[in-house]
Amino acid sequence: MSAPVRPPRGRGIGRLSAVEVVPSTRQANRDRTVNAPARRVRRRGGSPVGRRSPTFLFLLALVVVLNLIGLVFVLSASAVTALYEYGSSWYHFRRQLLWVGLGAVAMVVVMRIDYHRWRARTNLLLIGAGAMMVAVLVPGLGVNVNGSSRWLGYGFARVQPSEFAKLAVLLFVADLLARRADKVGNWRATLLPVLVVLGTFALLLMAQPNLGTTIILGSIVFFMLFVSGVAAKPLIGTFAIGGVLATMAATLERYRRRRLLGFIDPWKDVSNTGYQTIQAQVAISHGGVVGSGLGQSRAKYGFLPFAHTDFIYAIIADETGMIGALLVVALFIALGVAGIRTAMRAPDRYGMLLATGVTGWLLIQAFVNIGAVVGVLPITGVPLPFVSFGGSSLVVTMAAMGLLLNVARQAR
Repeated sequence: MSAPVRPPRGRGIGRLSAVEVVPSTRQANRDRTVNAPARRVRRRGGSPVGRRSPTFLFLLALVVVLNLIGLVFVLSASAVTALYEYGSSWYHFRRQLLWVGLGAVAMVVVMRIDYHRWRARTNLLLIGAGAMMVAVLVPGLGVNVNGSSRWLGYGFARVQPSEFAKLAVLLFVADLLARRADKVGNWRATLLPVLVVLGTFALLLMAQPNLGTTIILGSIVFFMLFVSGVAAKPLIGTFAIGGVLATMAATLERYRRRRLLGFIDPWKDVSNTGYQTIQAQVAISHGGVVGSGLGQSRAKYGFLPFAHTDFIYAIIADETGMIGALLVVALFIALGVAGIRTAMRAPDRYGMLLATGVTGWLLIQAFVNIGAVVGVLPITGVPLPFVSFGGSSLVVTMAAMGLLLNVARQAR
């Protein structure tokens, strides 16, 4: 009797040759055990059904809780000013509820699409985001608010292209670093093309101008490069050059220089550059340990500008005290831990880099927002993820969370 024909080497697990003969029941059972992960039942959308991991469920629960906190405090923080400006205390809450609904749809749709499918569309998404960034700068197309052209659209239907740019650049960097894993030590093959794309989008962002989002985008890319194993010397050099350029951008323009000096010593210009920082700290100190009570903040009565957007964390600290403020920080730390766990257990390098990028994005943005509110970082106008009032920012962040959930869904 001739020996069984074995499949040629190099074939993926779970793919049986047409001429393969299984010699025994024991061998067949062993093959089924080895190949079980690869033979998961797949839905029509392409993502594995499998058994949802505890990390997947934990991440999903964190997103739900953070969005609920956002809805409650957007209503609380905006009720007074909304009644004065629009005649209804529910104005901003209704809009936020709509954006949460759209964001939930975006998250579920992205979560159900196998994350590998985005690789074929990366360049198209990158070009689309770049075109939107250019359109913002065209007079008549871009919407100018407070001296910055950052939006496209009209009235309620406005989007912020910089949010889509963050997601598109993240997908591009993850794809490139995954494809060139064998060249990670060659900075010309990995670091250089990433810097070209990052530099292009940074210039477009600074033309708006939008220094805060530029810093966030640069930090996300640097984090992904670091985790991917890019050579340390060129990476450190790039970081140093980026820091110099950011410092120059923050000091050359007069209004940014005044804002930076206002952060260093807010009491030097109480009625102007230091006003928001001081009012935020007053609100935080008013909350104490247990808070003044839900809806009882005094800062939202016109004392603290942008209370429901950039400074919503101050209202949370005012009304729920140190306990509530630390709880929000703990939720973001838990999200970071779960995101890192997802990256470590990702099925492949591309999934690891996607999970790393999304996790870094959420943590860095939360750190920058909370740091500005408590007065340890300059004010940059960056919203608190899932919590601050916002349209395109919330929807795109939820879509990015869908990517992270899809990777967690397929984790080993």
